[in-house]
Amino acid sequence: MRFVKMHGCGNDYVYIDCFRQPPPDNPGELSRRISDRHFGVGSDGLILICPSQTADARMRMFNADGSEAEMCGNGIRCVAKYLYDHGLARKPHLRIETNRGILDLELHISAGQVQRVTVDMGEPIFDPSHIPTTLIGKPPCNVPLDVNGFTFSVTVLSMGNPHCVIYVDELTDEHVHDWGPRIERHPAFPRRVNVEFVQLLTPTEVRMRVWERGSGETLACGTGACAVCVAGVLTGRSQRKLLAHLLGGDLDLYWSPSDNHVYMTGPAVEVFSGDWPEECK
Repeated sequence: MRFVKMHGCGNDYVYIDCFRQPPPDNPGELSRRISDRHFGVGSDGLILICPSQTADARMRMFNADGSEAEMCGNGIRCVAKYLYDHGLARKPHLRIETNRGILDLELHISAGQVQRVTVDMGEPIFDPSHIPTTLIGKPPCNVPLDVNGFTFSVTVLSMGNPHCVIYVDELTDEHVHDWGPRIERHPAFPRRVNVEFVQLLTPTEVRMRVWERGSGETLACGTGACAVCVAGVLTGRSQRKLLAHLLGGDLDLYWSPSDNHVYMTGPAVEVFSGDWPEECK
């Protein structure tokens, strides 16, 4: 089975072209195997690039633990790059179907290849039942969350997948590796949650680290950066245009007041391609 390794700001996935070959029988199990950084290709998960009846392509995304997620902001940029660079859809504007709906993407092309992509990530979701969370508020904004006797002030929303945004004075490994997995599986989040720890630099700039549901810490999270952009406005900390510094690179965010959509711009990079043995599928 042919695959391509790609990343957006270091958030890396293995991509399978299901236009030109059959999709894997068990993508969740394949994601667990192929994502292993010692015995597999090594990645934050698996993304299938599939035909769609309503868009240019359909994206299915699986975390490294095999669970299927609704969306991946960095992943969808790479899907767009693959579609254009590999001749499946040679258009500067694409529509890609995801588990959160169809998203519109603008491709920034140089020397015949996609370098950056702007994604219309749609409207943030504030209804607690749709995030989902048991915390109170629409959305829960600066609300207390007790975790093993320690209380965090959190802002919770969905960008098609659930996010818990926490502002800290300084980013530490303890925040991400100790508290991240506990918050991910907190009873307040019935479908688990992605956790963003954010250090505010200026009203237009933040530094952040992410503990991703099902994958652990990743070098970047596109939906997480979008959630931070929205949370900053809701809590009065930052403006609608925001530059987010992640471990793997930078993302430009804009929460538009005219249509309530969040727009994300960032790089998409193809690293290498290869063949995964049939007996390992």
